[in-house]
Amino acid sequence: MEELAKELKKENYGKVLTDVSLKNYTTYKVGGIARIMVFPTDTEKLVQLIRKLQALDVPYMVLGNGSNVLFSDRPYEGVIIKLDEFNDIRIENNKIVAGAGASLMKVAYQSIRKSLSGLEFATGIPGSVGGAVYMNAGAYKSDMGYVVTQVKVLTPKLRVIQMVNKELNFHYRTSFFKEHPGYICLEVTMKLKPGNKEEIEELVKERKKRRIESQPLEYPSAGSVFRNPEGQFAGKLIEDLGYKGLMKGGAKISDKHANFIINYQNASAEDIKDLIEFVQEEVHDKYKIDLKVEQEFKNWE
Repeated sequence: MEELAKELKKENYGKVLTDVSLKNYTTYKVGGIARIMVFPTDTEKLVQLIRKLQALDVPYMVLGNGSNVLFSDRPYEGVIIKLDEFNDIRIENNKIVAGAGASLMKVAYQSIRKSLSGLEFATGIPGSVGGAVYMNAGAYKSDMGYVVTQVKVLTPKLRVIQMVNKELNFHYRTSFFKEHPGYICLEVTMKLKPGNKEEIEELVKERKKRRIESQPLEYPSAGSVFRNPEGQFAGKLIEDLGYKGLMKGGAKISDKHANFIINYQNASAEDIKDLIEFVQEEVHDKYKIDLKVEQEFKNWE
């Protein structure tokens, strides 16, 4: 991997880091070492980089803001690709075009400054735009599927294409990208509606206050751990079992919200995964409900 890192630096695809702790790139603040991390400067460099990695049979994966993943504590013996340089944000009338690496919260707040409504739900979601599209991030009965009109995509054959909303198969916490992981989101176009700036700001302020009161924002986490089963709330099911505050190693089910697992005390990735699996088993035994995990497990195989 050392030789590969030297080669990648020489070929100038973008910034190259070696032996990077994934704790610094995930909101859970856990994970092993990534042998190589590359920040391509544009689509052309991204394509060249992937071609090279494929030719050398080196595993790689694209990582957004790390706000919805749980990496194992093992080293990742491949290349992590970060699209942080794909961070342009353009607002034209009621349309926003944002790079996959742009902060979703930043896009949401910029839209509010322009008196645009539609991204209020995103002001508390700490993901990248690409990651938000990938998992169809949402809150308050809205999600990316409501606002995204088209996405610029890199296909597994390394062609750049445009896909429109109806092709993206947005459903609750999933999308075409989640079902077809070889496709990479490069740029997203969203259509919003003109709104009253003061009213939007008041709504966002009120929701922020509620989040602070009801969610453990002071600890590392990855947001809600489980999807809500139809007609029910995962947090309530877990709370009713009496598991608020339960700890495994340094991982803890939040006292504030039972659908949050927090890195309470230098947790390992194993601690968090054990707690997730324990809750799944207990909820299944008691209620015969299979809780689906919102987060993605990476590098556990």
